[in-house]
Amino acid sequence: MSYRIAFSRNSLSHLQVFTVREQRIIITTITEQLSYEPTVPTRNRKEMRPNLVAVWELRIDSFRVYYDVDEEESIVDIRAVGIKEGNQIRIGGEIVEL
Repeated sequence: MSYRIAFSRNSLSHLQVFTVREQRIIITTITEQLSYEPTVPTRNRKEMRPNLVAVWELRIDSFRVYYDVDEEESIVDIRAVGIKEGNQIRIGGEIVEL
């Protein structure tokens, strides 16, 4: 079963921080990795500890995609997109604690 990918307004604004090339890499990987079985943990996909951003994290090199999944509607809701810098995550130009 295929899942529909839905980007929140915030996540779309987060993407604008990146270059066109980086945006293409992020969006392509999201489509490849999250269209099928987005809740199955993998090397690059994990369930996170409780936080205010999202339940799941997808790693794409130093980029991080935070998302929730609606199993009933088969929708992957992209909540935030950021970049890992050392031990910190920068989302939309701001450092966020997860």
